[in-house]
Amino acid sequence: MDHAADALRTDLMTITRYVLNEQSKHPESRGDFTILLSHIVLGCKFVCSSVNKAGLAKLIGLAGETNVQGEEQKKLDVLSNDVFVKALVSSGRTCILVSEEDEEATFVEPALRGRYCVVFDPLDGSSNIDCGVSIGTIFGVYMVKDFTEPTLDQALQPGKNMVAAGYCMYGSSCTLVLSTGSGVNGFTLDPSLGEFILTHPDIKIPKKGKIYSVNEGNAKNWDGPTAKYVENCKFPKEGSSPKSLRYIGSMVADVHRTLLYGGIFLYPADKKSPSGKLRVLYEVFPMSFLMEQAGGQAFTGKERALDLLPKKIHERSPIFLGSYDDVEEIKALYAAEAKN
Repeated sequence: MDHAADALRTDLMTITRYVLNEQSKHPESRGDFTILLSHIVLGCKFVCSSVNKAGLAKLIGLAGETNVQGEEQKKLDVLSNDVFVKALVSSGRTCILVSEEDEEATFVEPALRGRYCVVFDPLDGSSNIDCGVSIGTIFGVYMVKDFTEPTLDQALQPGKNMVAAGYCMYGSSCTLVLSTGSGVNGFTLDPSLGEFILTHPDIKIPKKGKIYSVNEGNAKNWDGPTAKYVENCKFPKEGSSPKSLRYIGSMVADVHRTLLYGGIFLYPADKKSPSGKLRVLYEVFPMSFLMEQAGGQAFTGKERALDLLPKKIHERSPIFLGSYDDVEEIKALYAAEAKN
């Protein structure tokens, strides 16, 4: 790689330029989605800045409240939620917002309503903030048919109806991964420009990977197919090499690695959490959307993840997502158990 030439590159594909290029392919579009996305990007930049100086700004630690999931809220959780709610409402392009941090959906006041519903986890993996592990924002975007009188049902759509999904990871670099339904692209924040630059064009997940990612601390509560799959990862029968275990405990970081390197990310249901742990609308759906767009799969143990129809905004589900062949293996184990 010629770093000197790279440093002098002047033809930069910023995220705004990329989205405007995509917009020009749809003559009927009015730029609403471009405006909405620019507000999401602004929210990501703001949170990235806050995460980077969290220790200095006394943003580390607990805010003294618990959120709707019964989890203790970090100060950064509360701040990030406020940032995204304000950014999305002020865009004038949203009518319903569903956040992990808010018990009820937010209905935007009529004067500022637009035709999009945005579901988001403002700061996923925030229990890792204090020890400096990568965390992130996850979001999904739906189009709403009647935005003049929006109802909660319009937020409770299956994931396959999403028009866009993505996440922004705050780690050694700030990376925004986005799909608008025609492939997956990764953008990295250049702090000197304050712009997200296209660094990972057209991400494709390898068909089969060498890594599995799961919280083995829950192993005693797993069902048969999950336990069998993990055993096969460790002790493969046909003489192939065992898979490596990599588990960060921050969904954005684990999924990002899986997307780039291949393999499988598992968060199964177990005896302790029979409905699974991850939330359908703003964790399972956006990540499943990205995986499928990159050529992978996402499975709940019963069906394709994007076919789920949530009944509540904070509903949970098991999830297995990653490389196509790896997810096929877990599907085969569940199918075999169903037969028996």
